[in-house]
Amino acid sequence: MGLSGLTLRGIWFLLCACLVWARPVKRAPLEHLQTTRHGDVAFGLGNRTYLANIRYPKAILGGNDRATANRQGSLVPFTVVFADSEVVTAQYLLDVIQGYSGGDDVFSKDFLEGVYIGNNGTSSSQTLDASALQYLNDLSPQHLILDVSFESSCYPTDIEVTYLGGLDDANNLTAGPYAALVSEDSVTFGTVYRLYRDSYRNFLYGAYDSNDGEGTFSPVEIFEPKFWDPMIPVPSRIYSWGDTRPLAGYRVAIKDLFDMKGLITSGGSQAWAEIIEAANETAPSVQRIVDLGGVLVGKYKLAQFASGANPWDWQDEHYPFNPRADGWLTCSASSSGGGCSVAAYDWLDFAIGSDTGSSMRRPAAVSGTYGNRPSQGLMTLSRVMPLGAATDTAGIFSRNVHDWVRFAKNWYVPEMCQDTSTTGLSPLEAPDSYGFPKRVLYLTDYLPLRNPAAEEVLQDFIQNLTTVFGMTVEDFNLTAVVDNTTDEVPKYNALNNATGVINAMTQYRQVGKPLISAWREQYEGRFPPIDPAQRQRWKVYDESLYTDELYNQSLGVKRAAVDWFESEVLYSTAESCSESIMLWDIGTGGLPSYREESLNSDPNTTTFLAVTPPTAGINGASLCPIYGCVDMTIPIGQVPYLSNVTFVEEMIPVTVSVIAKRGCDFMLWNMWEKLADEGVLKTIKTGRTAF
Repeated sequence: MGLSGLTLRGIWFLLCACLVWARPVKRAPLEHLQTTRHGDVAFGLGNRTYLANIRYPKAILGGNDRATANRQGSLVPFTVVFADSEVVTAQYLLDVIQGYSGGDDVFSKDFLEGVYIGNNGTSSSQTLDASALQYLNDLSPQHLILDVSFESSCYPTDIEVTYLGGLDDANNLTAGPYAALVSEDSVTFGTVYRLYRDSYRNFLYGAYDSNDGEGTFSPVEIFEPKFWDPMIPVPSRIYSWGDTRPLAGYRVAIKDLFDMKGLITSGGSQAWAEIIEAANETAPSVQRIVDLGGVLVGKYKLAQFASGANPWDWQDEHYPFNPRADGWLTCSASSSGGGCSVAAYDWLDFAIGSDTGSSMRRPAAVSGTYGNRPSQGLMTLSRVMPLGAATDTAGIFSRNVHDWVRFAKNWYVPEMCQDTSTTGLSPLEAPDSYGFPKRVLYLTDYLPLRNPAAEEVLQDFIQNLTTVFGMTVEDFNLTAVVDNTTDEVPKYNALNNATGVINAMTQYRQVGKPLISAWREQYEGRFPPIDPAQRQRWKVYDESLYTDELYNQSLGVKRAAVDWFESEVLYSTAESCSESIMLWDIGTGGLPSYREESLNSDPNTTTFLAVTPPTAGINGASLCPIYGCVDMTIPIGQVPYLSNVTFVEEMIPVTVSVIAKRGCDFMLWNMWEKLADEGVLKTIKTGRTAF
């Protein structure tokens, strides 16, 4: 079908065609798979599956307006090119197409069924030379559209050429692949998303920007029935190549505690999802990612209500799979789908999660990715399902140090900090500091690593760390220091009780009580079906004991602990944001920890997670939730183990946990960049092995 009917107001056109036989080009035909309930279209192209946003297209060329343009035409794969040369040659076009193919996992040459060559504004007059004409003739697209800036002499080609100009909506287009509805009076360009199988089942579902102008997201209601896998929509990276925003084109997965407008925030609970409506606003922390150019691709799985549930205690969701080693290792708990998805998929750049007790750091450790619990208060948790409020934080999973730092420095900005009325702490100052620590405190109450081979990896890292920064290493027993303080300094029992009160009261009041009440009313007095981690706690919760006075007392205990810690243990000096850093291990000590409970039965060769060493007064994961400090998980190597699943030798990641004073996050990130530049820290691979 031609475009000779494009004669509507605001369009200049010229159609000419001369018959010169082109060589046949074999391209995969577009196979319509289904139209979603939102009106968008899933289609196959070659061996790939795509989703086209037809309901709210990127641009419409023709039609009186977007509302009346014909949406009933044939769907054609299209490639959009914006030329910046007065004379466009075959080599120019070839370089563009090769650049698309080599730099993008969404584009394929099957999208050359239609070609639109536009003007990027650098020239008022452009020409296709003879070589370009021959190249296009050889491509033999079904449709060729040229901007009116191209000279409109009759080209010797058997391809039907249409010239378009004066189109305001064309300004919405960016270069890259599209699915276009072509009718007699319009061409509707819909953004395309490649649909990837979530073969490790780390996501609840995929999602994409609906492009409705209201910031609404749409869920992908498509899955791979043979393997039961959700399909995750990934837009072309080409769309962002001209975008100067710092996170442009980065693909980001979101934990299903964070609101995204138009989507249900389930907290990993089907019961909660049943009683609430879709979010009518996106969480500010997530909206900032969008504003910086990031692309949100879906909601990932979490332990229900951000609990610390073991894999075998998950009920509503099927536990996500860890791609590392034998494929049967734990993903840890709350932000488990985030760490494991970043470890699994090259097409995913980051995942955003929360950390109250360990939920960023431990998933990063078992998946061998970079992850952080930021300083308390560094990121607002507005419109995020709470666990502790005053103990909740938001972090980032990544495989690449420089990308991680780039993301962090643009995401964690002063205007996004939590209010002190939430944290109960002093106002947070987080300078972008290059004043590095002088000492490394090796926490002997948590180290050495249980696997001697893993401890060797750690010692090599410490040697490199101290050499690069001129630091000294000291053995340090934090438990003994806390035990030997005066009675005015809160001890671990009091601190555990305080954070326990903060967490229990926050979540019961904002999640547990509303769910129990709504379910009781809707289902004849029944208690809601929830996972074991919270069932008994909420069943016996006594509101007469958990009072506002107790909550405020608990905040006071926590504040006293933070003030002491920042004056006596990790403190700032004139030379350094944090005079020293602490090293410990939130991971498995280099031993495998399996998703299947019985496989962890041998204490000499396996381990459960969240085990407190007998030399420590408290689980190390609780240190920064108590003291408000920053704690980052850094992958440093891998060691072999004999798998209880594959019965062959596999490689497990080794990580180290690094703690610095509250507010010294950027100091740590600057250290990691320096170590990456020195070759000490590596970009992590996806799949079975991290290195």
